[in-house]
This record gives sequence, structure tokens and C-alpha cells, in this order.
Amino acid sequence: MTSHPSIRKVYFGTTDRHQMFRLFDRHAERPNRWQNDDSALYAGEWFEIAQAQHDYMLEILPPLWMRGEMFAMREFLTGSIASVFYTLSINGVTRYFHAYCDLSDPRSVYDMRDAIVERERQPVKAMTRDERIEHIWSATHDKYRGYAGDDFRPEHRGKRTVIVYAKPVTRFELLESLTDQQISEKLPVHLRHLPLPEAA
Repeated sequence: MTSHPSIRKVYFGTTDRHQMFRLFDRHAERPNRWQNDDSALYAGEWFEIAQAQHDYMLEILPPLWMRGEMFAMREFLTGSIASVFYTLSINGVTRYFHAYCDLSDPRSVYDMRDAIVERERQPVKAMTRDERIEHIWSATHDKYRGYAGDDFRPEHRGKRTVIVYAKPVTRFELLESLTDQQISEKLPVHLRHLPLPEAA
């Protein structure tokens, strides 16, 4: 796996245009959205997009810069965090990716590229627990996810929650505390039985 722990894959599969725009701000409903520097929420997130989405984003505005297989969007998301789009050849196949990089660090775009290639070159398709949790958050509609409020213990308030269907009560639970069974139930069928990378 990657040697950059802050770099994380947040969605499995190739997004369509609607999914791509939704994933651009996976944290839109967070509490105190405009009161904090939330750069750490975004820096290091990446996911795969289709060529059509990559080309659309290249044409929508003149890029801030272009370097070989990558370009950066002119508009910053927050602080020094910007969208960087990649065209990468992985195992002989050209693929396209979006990532949030901290442009105050000149190495960030290269570290991101290397981490994506390393992750996607794995010979066996597998998902870590963290990747499963991030995919669930990314794929869950805003109506069925949120942030812990006053009905949670003080140390958990503000953490991400998702709705869990259980008898006799359906309730919101902390995303990070989901059991393996709950994670499996929330993943799409084609992802439920993927091994952990350590067991791959």
C-alpha cells in the first residue's frame, strides 16, 4: 500500500459526471462549514473518473498549470487545496483520476500520482477497512448520512454518521464504529466479498 497515509481512495469504480461533482465536496454538510480551515478534510482524497469527465474539466477553465500527465484547476477549494486531474497508464491501460492536492507542497502532486499508481497496480482487487468506510460515505445520499449531534457522547460530536437499519430501531451510528457486518450490508454486492489487501 501507499507510504503516504494521508492519501486515500474515497470511491471504488469509475464515477459518472453526477458522481464526480458530488464527490468534489463529500463534506458539504459538515458542521461549521465556513468557520474552520478544513483543508485536512480534503487533502489526499482521490477517485477515478471517466475520460469524458477529465476532458470536460480540462476545457471548462484554463488550468492553473499543466505538467505532462496532470493539470491543476485554477480555482482553489480551500486554502492551498486544489483539484488535480491525472491521465495515467496503469498496467497498460490509460485511466483518469481526480485528486485534492496541497499545492503549498511542491511534492504533493507527485506523491499523489505515485500513490495512485501503486494502489491501482495491485494484482488482486482488494479493499482496506478504511477504503470500505470511505466508499460508504461517498455513496450514501445526504439524507442517510450526517454528523453526530447532541444525542452522541461529547467526544463523538461532529464525527460522521450513517443510518443503520436494525430491528426494532433504525438509527444513525458513527461511521468509524460500523461492524464488519454493517459495512458489508452497506457496500454494493460487487464489493462485499473483496479481500483485505493483507490477505490478497
